[in-house]
Amino acid sequence: MLSIVIPTYGREMVLLDSIGSLLRLLSPGAEELLVMDQTSVHEIGTQNQLEEWNLNTKIRWNRLPQPSIVNAMNMGLQQATGDLVLFLDDDIIPSPALVTEHVKAHALHPEAWAVAGQILQPGEEPAQVKNPTPSLKHRLTESLKHRFNSTQPGYTLNVMAGNLSVKRAKALEIGGFDPNYIGVAYRFESDFARRIWAAGGNVWYEPKASIRHLRAPSGGTRAYGHHLTSASPMHGVGDYYFALRHGQGLEKWWYIARRPLREVRTKFHLQHPWYIPIKLLGELRAMLLAFKLVQQHPKSPKIA
Repeated sequence: MLSIVIPTYGREMVLLDSIGSLLRLLSPGAEELLVMDQTSVHEIGTQNQLEEWNLNTKIRWNRLPQPSIVNAMNMGLQQATGDLVLFLDDDIIPSPALVTEHVKAHALHPEAWAVAGQILQPGEEPAQVKNPTPSLKHRLTESLKHRFNSTQPGYTLNVMAGNLSVKRAKALEIGGFDPNYIGVAYRFESDFARRIWAAGGNVWYEPKASIRHLRAPSGGTRAYGHHLTSASPMHGVGDYYFALRHGQGLEKWWYIARRPLREVRTKFHLQHPWYIPIKLLGELRAMLLAFKLVQQHPKSPKIA
């Protein structure tokens, strides 16, 4: 059995459209759909439809008190009954073969603890792009270069949680997703993929398991404000934490030192320079918070 888990926050009609599209792909008794809903109050139309689907056992509707993409995914992983768990964004158009291609990929690649599917962002089309061969010895920046619109299948060291299936038992074995990725939880998926490889598993990229990501303009991580103009540490803390957890030697500190400059060397900040000190303040706060968080986490596994 396969379980589909959709974490959602602050979404209305686009959530209903995504669920409706997925329900048309499912076979009764073969799959289940869990909606991990972190929205405190829905519009009445959304509320009624979710209640109806839940009452008719089309979905399992779980209301969560606090918004956290990582906690929502971990709870979905724990509550799922399928051997495979497919995580999807709440603002997508799935390809007709999405579910079957994920199941097929796991059958063809039993050594894979996770399968990352193709994600086409708005305006993006599939491309003949060769992705890097994964290796934990690569620099962090090299391991993050996977292109998710590629048509070339293969192993990968990076994933996106908006189209990701996992072997439930193996994902639980490595502790699920790291809850120290707070706020927008940037890089928590990359951390998860690296921990799979470090534990002896691997990740397969399957472009036939495809979705179109709609990037809805409200809800989701956008609830934290725009990353270009915000002094909040919640936009950058995950990237610094990721570097502290997985970076090696001087590369770790070079990665951390470069990020503040990279974040303000944008066309937006060139045209709106008064936002530069605000953004740099957010980066400093994010860096300090990451150092605090890494003290709360077991030491990263030694990477050969």
